[in-house]
Amino acid sequence: MRKTLIFSISMISALFLITSCASNPNKAEKIDTTLDKSEAITNESLGIKDGNMVVQKKVMMAEELRALQYSVYELEDRVYGSRKFGSQGLYGVLKDCKMQISEKSNGGDGKLVWMEPLDRVTDKEEKFDIGLDDKDRIVGVQEEFLKDRISRFNRCKDILMKRQDEFNEKVDICKTELKSRKFDAESKSK
Repeated sequence: MRKTLIFSISMISALFLITSCASNPNKAEKIDTTLDKSEAITNESLGIKDGNMVVQKKVMMAEELRALQYSVYELEDRVYGSRKFGSQGLYGVLKDCKMQISEKSNGGDGKLVWMEPLDRVTDKEEKFDIGLDDKDRIVGVQEEFLKDRISRFNRCKDILMKRQDEFNEKVDICKTELKSRKFDAESKSK
């Protein structure tokens, strides 16, 4: 009985391994987008597919990827600022606030308060394979599977949205403390 159970589990595992290896999630596959009795709803379609009533949304992946990347880079600049455009982001606002709190005129000890290091999540430094193309021109090429890139940018977006919330809270706390210290300093000077 035990040998039969072990053999059955081994066979099921082998079958699963073979079928999972057979389908490559990065290969382009044909997707049936035809609907019977379809009606357009803005950028979606309502219709029947395999006897089921479905709402189908079809997007152009180049545009979806471009929009996702743009939103992630914009969110990262909102959190950490942009040297290119001279913005400081929430990180810079928090750093300035902590510097003001440390000033003696605001009741501080004149020493800078520790700040966590700036930690960008997107990899903006591109790495290329350098070589010759089919016309003997020197080129750099970078490749990444589409699904991997979308997953990577979605992870970055989730991390950055969380950090944005954290920095907003830290900035609010810092500004409240700064107002309190300025009020106390003004009260003492009177």
